[in-house]
Amino acid sequence: MKRFLQALGVGIALIVFCGFAYPMLVLGIGQLAFSHQANGSMVKVDGNVVGSELIGQDFKDARFFHGRVSAVNYNTFPAGTKESDLVPGSGSANLAVSNPDLTKRVQADVDAFLKANPGLTKQDLPADLFTSSFSGLDPDISPAAAAIQVDGIVKATGIPKATIQKIVKENTAGRDLGVLGEPRVNVLKANLDIYQLLHHK
Repeated sequence: MKRFLQALGVGIALIVFCGFAYPMLVLGIGQLAFSHQANGSMVKVDGNVVGSELIGQDFKDARFFHGRVSAVNYNTFPAGTKESDLVPGSGSANLAVSNPDLTKRVQADVDAFLKANPGLTKQDLPADLFTSSFSGLDPDISPAAAAIQVDGIVKATGIPKATIQKIVKENTAGRDLGVLGEPRVNVLKANLDIYQLLHHK
């Protein structure tokens, strides 16, 4: 009986610690020290949430930077989709490099980009602009993918090239801890800077 009570006491203590005390401690630290990140790194404009720094969006307007291709449409759904069909998800298309469907899709995207940006060649284009990430939600593009879009944005907006290049630089993050990952440009934040310039012209 004594061992049973000891085991019961340990079990209750672990339940309280692991199921309540520790999660609440981590939650409290997150809210106090990393409130922005803990709440999804939401981005607001005029008090309204327009997205998250961590989730990509499908920008089509020629005045803004375009992000990476998403096999899951950035986890968004067409208007009118039934609530029962709103299943959150992420992932890639799972198509092999040798798959003709992938080749066809990439070629169509490359052709459309070259048509919209005369003077460029296929060899000028960075691969990440036409390939999807593993999650399908990547919010960033490479500095090269941003740089290749600068002239088109300048043409569409009338904003000086130096200003657009400055926006790219200001929204470029380096390698984490100096060694992890690659330099990257946050598309949403860069586009919001362009939006602010257009909005206050």
